[in-house]
Amino acid sequence: MGFVPHKSGVTEIDCRQVLRELSDYLEADFPPELRRQIEEHLKNCAHCTAVYDGLRNVVRLLGDEKTIDLPEGFSRRLHERLRSALN
Repeated sequence: MGFVPHKSGVTEIDCRQVLRELSDYLEADFPPELRRQIEEHLKNCAHCTAVYDGLRNVVRLLGDEKTIDLPEGFSRRLHERLRSALN
């Protein structure tokens, strides 16, 4: 798992690693090479991009000082989706 050599000599990362790193990727302090690899992966992977967009939206909402009432069962469904995305 992890880094996968690419024919062009550029190192790529797989979906599993991208999904593990996404929350750290949103942080400013992230290794530049890994950031570049994730950005390249997101350009070509609709699934990881969708997960990233959802995570980014959640972080934005949580950073907002307004309180949001979530629908019943939201947390359970979110955890289930995240678990299935990592499998």
